[in-house]
Amino acid sequence: MMADKQQFAPGVSLAGAVDLESLKHKVEAAPGSAGGAPATGGYVIDTTQSGFEAMVKTSATFPILLLLWVPTDDRLFPMARELGDAVNAQEGRIQLSRIDIAANPTIAQAFQIQGAPALFALIGGRPMPILQGLPGADELDQIRDQVIPRLIEVAHRAGVTGTAPYAGTKPQEDGAVADDAHEDAVPPEHEEAHRLAQAGDWSGAAVAYQRVLEENPSDSLAARERAKALLLARSGSADVRAVRRAAADRPDDVDAQLAVADVDMIGGQIDDAFGRLLDFLAGHKSAMSAVRTRLLEYFAIPEPGDPRLGRARRRLAALMY
Repeated sequence: MMADKQQFAPGVSLAGAVDLESLKHKVEAAPGSAGGAPATGGYVIDTTQSGFEAMVKTSATFPILLLLWVPTDDRLFPMARELGDAVNAQEGRIQLSRIDIAANPTIAQAFQIQGAPALFALIGGRPMPILQGLPGADELDQIRDQVIPRLIEVAHRAGVTGTAPYAGTKPQEDGAVADDAHEDAVPPEHEEAHRLAQAGDWSGAAVAYQRVLEENPSDSLAARERAKALLLARSGSADVRAVRRAAADRPDDVDAQLAVADVDMIGGQIDDAFGRLLDFLAGHKSAMSAVRTRLLEYFAIPEPGDPRLGRARRRLAALMY
């Protein structure tokens, strides 16, 4: 059944996370081989503990569908295959990240799951529970036809509009790997910056995107991804509660207000970030340079036609003049 509200609180006991029934369905075949789990490829990746933090941070660039499963349990293969096909059909607008909870139990602890499979969405670093337990055919149809498009729509409204990297050849229906060529979704001139971002090196990615912009100042995608990289380099690992407490304690401190606006942006609360800085600027004109610079950076993130962007630009212009 579809999961109800759930808290993202690391440290919960993993008791029962791998049920005994899965042992009866255990297969030894390698993923992608005959009888094995569906292979990765296209926009489907496998994530382990070492890459988990970087994956969460990339959900500020593109939405992620997160499958917590046991890849040796053949009951889960049809679900994994259908989710992979549905995500690959979106051509990079969302990524499927699969995590083996038997091999990475601390991730299962973080999500408080009681067994495999479990399905979450990640948008702007925030987990959204979708499903706990093995779904029926109707539920899988609903996830494919309604939930995944809805997640992409929600992500876009939050300014999470980037394209997931293409992870090589796509799996075929029989688990084999397709050998046809596929056009890389990442522009060639963005490859270095994109690679650094995927590795979680946000500062390096921002510098690399800046080089792209020096060659082509009209590259709006590079401008957007540079702004996101700068944002994550500054505040991607910030203690949200501490940042919000500091902003409340120091309402006249521009750095404290800039830091909490960063937290709002990372969380997809774009209106809150814009409004917070514009309200601050209205009473602190001496902070014009710092606030204007940060807002111009933020303005590169939403789609150009986003009404929140238009409102914020007009208000900033009024405050400046």
